[in-house]
Amino acid sequence: MVKTLRDAGIGETVTVVKLHGEGAVKRRIMDMGITKHTPVYVRKVAPLGDPIEVTVRNYELSIRKADAEMIEVE
Repeated sequence: MVKTLRDAGIGETVTVVKLHGEGAVKRRIMDMGITKHTPVYVRKVAPLGDPIEVTVRNYELSIRKADAEMIEVE
C-alpha cells in the first residue's frame, strides 16, 4: 500500500519518496521545498484533518489535505 503524507501521524518524521500530480500542482509542492528524499516532520493536523502542519527544511508549512495525498512517503 502506498503511504502518503496525509497518512502520517502527528509527531512522525517521514521521507518523501515520490510526488504525484500534474504540472502546476507538482511544481507548487516542489517550490515549497518538498522534494524527493526530503525529511518531513508532521507537527499537527487541524481538527477536521485540513490543513496539515509540517516542518520541512527548518521552516513550518501548512499543506492542504488534497496536496498531502499527492506526496508519497516512507
